[in-house]
Amino acid sequence: MPFTQQAPDFSRLPDAELVPHIRAGASQAFMVLMRRHNRQLFRVVRSILRDDVEAEEALQEAYLQAYRKLDQFRGESALSTWLTRIAINEAYMRQRRSTRQAEIVQLGSDIDPAWEETARAEPAMSDAAGSPEQHAMRTEARRLLEAKIDALPQAFRTVFVLRAVEEMPVEEVAALLGMPEATVRTRYFRARSMLREALARELDIAFEGAFGFDGERCDRIVASVCSRLPTVQDEAQ
Repeated sequence: MPFTQQAPDFSRLPDAELVPHIRAGASQAFMVLMRRHNRQLFRVVRSILRDDVEAEEALQEAYLQAYRKLDQFRGESALSTWLTRIAINEAYMRQRRSTRQAEIVQLGSDIDPAWEETARAEPAMSDAAGSPEQHAMRTEARRLLEAKIDALPQAFRTVFVLRAVEEMPVEEVAALLGMPEATVRTRYFRARSMLREALARELDIAFEGAFGFDGERCDRIVASVCSRLPTVQDEAQ
């Protein structure tokens, strides 16, 4: 009986050990790698492009580039860092090709020149169980938050997504984006401040319209009362 070697459980292997299997043509190993990093990479790319469809396409292209260039990976940094840099570069390339005007932000003295050069050139949250009303409220809150994050200046947006959404430490974000840790901290706190202000303005507007009465509700109550007036009038006679 010929000896058959059992295929390894790729899901249990760390990233570095997946590399030789991927180079050998094991597509399952590459699938494991993609699923392992999909959420983080999508969020990073999405923070740059601000479009779900375009971010998906950019991420797919980034994965294909990584697959083609895997022989160039020397292990000098974590594979996740290497993949993230490829994804960021692809996102910026797409942004430059886009007809949309690139966002230009004057950030003052905290801008790192190397970062500016790079910018010119580099389990998902599920809704907790609840009523349909709670689900709708969470969905609307998430939509509002995503819209306000999208509205952040680009130089702040990616830092905020990595720090606040992906909960990466400052050191890792600095390494990924090629900027000093002090710049990461400055941009993160500025982004939080801008986001708080934007959400506060939105809430102020919402408070003005809270428990609104004009329109449909007003018409409904008036119509209902009028329809019952004849009965009340009869009772009074």
